[in-house]
Formats: sequence, structure tokens, C-alpha cells
Amino acid sequence: MTFDYQIAVIGGGSGGLTVAAGAASFGAKVALIERKTELGGDCLHYGCMPSKALIQAAKEVKEASQYAEWTEEDYSRLFKSAMERVANALQDVQEHDSKERFINLGIDIYEAEGTFLDEHTLQVGGQTITAKRFVIATGSSPAIPPIDGLDKVNYLTNETIFSLNQKPSSMVVIGGGVIGVELAQAMSRLGVGVTVIEGNEQILSKEDKEIASISQRLLSEELNVLTNAKVERVEKHGEQVQIHYMKDDARNSIAADTILVAAGRKANIGDLGLDKAGIVTEKGSIQVDATLKTNKKHIYAVGDCNGSMPFTHVAGMEGKIAVSNAVLGLSRKASYEKIPWVVYSNPEIYHLGLTEEEAREKYGEDLLTFKTKLADNDRFMAERKKEGLVKVLTTDRGKIVGAHAIGEGAGEWMQEVGTVQALNKKFQSISNVVHPYPAKNNVVSQTADLYWREKLFGSKWNDLIRWYVKKIR
Repeated sequence: MTFDYQIAVIGGGSGGLTVAAGAASFGAKVALIERKTELGGDCLHYGCMPSKALIQAAKEVKEASQYAEWTEEDYSRLFKSAMERVANALQDVQEHDSKERFINLGIDIYEAEGTFLDEHTLQVGGQTITAKRFVIATGSSPAIPPIDGLDKVNYLTNETIFSLNQKPSSMVVIGGGVIGVELAQAMSRLGVGVTVIEGNEQILSKEDKEIASISQRLLSEELNVLTNAKVERVEKHGEQVQIHYMKDDARNSIAADTILVAAGRKANIGDLGLDKAGIVTEKGSIQVDATLKTNKKHIYAVGDCNGSMPFTHVAGMEGKIAVSNAVLGLSRKASYEKIPWVVYSNPEIYHLGLTEEEAREKYGEDLLTFKTKLADNDRFMAERKKEGLVKVLTTDRGKIVGAHAIGEGAGEWMQEVGTVQALNKKFQSISNVVHPYPAKNNVVSQTADLYWREKLFGSKWNDLIRWYVKKIR
């Protein structure tokens, strides 16, 4: 059977673009199907890029506020300026994912919804195309919880918040995960009165509990955080929205100008016609094996739609694996043990591998935990950024099984630990690396030095060394 394309990629986000560009570079005939008018996916338009531009603008406002008294008029002006900055940043980055770049690679781009008619045929707008192999990379979108009355009020998500051109006076954020925390803090720093409502006992429930606890304490100094709380219903209340919630078995309510819903993500697979292609799903995501194949061996799924890890860099990694497997016929497997992520709050949070709770359960008494407070590091003391912690978890022999930190710029200086782990080196090897003083990553080498203190000076070997020094040297 002949096909129109060797590879058809559904979705023009990070994972899909990686696959399309890689496949075309290997000489495959490629179709790229994207329902939106621009390429780049959620990360570019609604996620990583606009949020980081907003976070940086808000951080600068926060720092400047230490030396000036901002009025409400000032905050309104700064808010508008921050939103303009977000728009300009998106315009700059969009050039990297321009359609012309992919057309020049020989890729045919279809601006339409893609729906399977069978396992080799796709309905794309008003036409059909066939492909020998498919890669689904349709990403995810905000999950909207079933809250009574929510559909009757105007609310924001990460897809709409960056379109605000006037500063709201107050905002309730439903959800204290990564998106909720990052945007809540940014909005607060731009002069919005923010309340975060989180159902779990702590915000950032996927983070190490000690790290999340520090983050919650610091965040609570800037805005209102309600945990163990659940929104039950919302209703229009004049020009505001009244949010009714349950906390500690007591009913309460709060009024705000607007609501930001940040209650998780859902895979964008509802309109794909997966049943017609015979593709199996599980818990709302496409089921894939370690090689990223679905139950149909010629169809792959990468990124948020497969339910693995909802991060752009993970989608990119999976895209590279899917290219080599789909185009070259390899059987490379995706591994997630060495993939870090960062919560871009201020201070930042770095996460790699197991949390201390998870590692304790898996390794028991063989687990070693090494911690350094930023208050014990000269650079952080000098910059008056002393709030924070480094925590590295290893086996008895120094294999890194988890690494976590909260601190100014943690996403940058903690990656040294991730690099060592990726190279299959032991944590203690960082002690042999000379770090320029007083660089921030000195706090990582300080923590690595603790391994030797634990293994050498806290063991029977210390007595032997002391005897040797005293008697022989």
C-alpha cells in the first residue's frame, strides 16, 4: 500500500515540532497537522514563555518596591507594562517556530483539526491524508473542575490570563500546583490581592514536603494561602465573583474581581477519533509503552497527551526518541528517572528524582540525606537571599536518587547535580570539582562535602586515620 506521507505528526508543540524537524532531516516525507494558526504549542503561547516573562517583570517590580512607594495608579501602569512585555517576548520567540522554517525543511503544514478515520487515514479539515506512521503530540489544556456555577461566571486559565490588559484588584486562584503558584505570586507582585485555594494539606503536592513547606511559608508572606480547602460553588456578586469554599469542616466565602483556574491539565485527545484507529487510552491519556508506541505499532504518542510528565523538555526528549524509533526503526526507550523540573516561583524550586518520602520508602536505612541551608553559604548571605535549602538523597555508595532545592536561581545552580547523575557519577565526585568563590553553586559542593564527613569522619575509619596521623606522620 502506498501512503501520502511516511510520517504524519498531529500537533505543532514542542514534541511535534521535534519529531517533524527530525523526520524531515532524515529524508522522510512529513505532514504536520496543527489546528491553531501558529506553531509552538502551549509552552510558547500560554505556558513557559509568557509565564516566565511575566514572572521576571513581577520580580523586578517587587525588587523596586523596596526602594519606592507604589500607588494604585503605579501598579496599574506597571501591570500594563508587564503584559506588553509578555506580548513582545512571545513575538520574539515565535520566530524560532515560524512556519517558514518548517516549510523550508520540506514539511507540509495543515492548519486544521486532525481526526482518524482508520489507523492509516486522517481527516484534516476538508481533505483526507494517509500516512505509514503517525506521531500524536496534541498536548494538554486546562482541566476545569466541576464547580457549581463556574460555567456562569467569567474565569481565567493559563490560556487567557496573559490577555489581561487591566489589573484586577483581587484574584482567587483555584489550585496550588506549579501553574497556580507561579502565576499567583506574579500577580501579587504586580499589585493584585491574591488568595490561593488548595485542596491538599500543602501547596506543590508533588514536591519534597520539606521544600514545599518552605515555599508555602515564604509565599504566605506575599499572599493568602488556604490549604485543605475545596471550592464548592461560585456566583456572580455585583461586579465581583463570590467563591464559596469548605475549609476544616467550616463553610466560608471570599469575593474577588476574577478567578484563575489552575486545577491541573487534561490531555487533548477528545477530538482525535482514537477509537476509529483502535488506539487504547488510560485515565484520559494515550497509553504508550517505553518506546512511546501505542497499541498500534505504527502510531506513537509524545508529550502531555501520553500522561508521562507535563513538561516541555520532556516532550522534546520524547520527540527525539520517537523520531529515531519511527523513522530509523530503533527501539529506544524513554526514561524519566534523570529528568529534572523547576518551579519558577521566587525563590525557585529544583526537583530531580525521588522526594525524601519516596526515597525513604524505597531505600529504607540505605538512604543517605545531605542538607545545606543557604544561610550557611557566603554568597547567599552576602546577597541577603538566605531563605532556602539544598537536599540531596543518595544510596550508601553515593548514587543520586533525588535532589531538591529552594533558593534564588536554584534551577540554574542545582543542575550540576543533575549533570552528575546523568553521567552516572557519584554525588561525592562533586567534591573534586573546584568551584569559583563565591559562586552560588558552591552550596552544591558544600553539600557534597557532607558525604565525606558522613562516610569518613563519622565512621570507624576516622579512628584509624587519627592513629595514623598521631603515630606514623
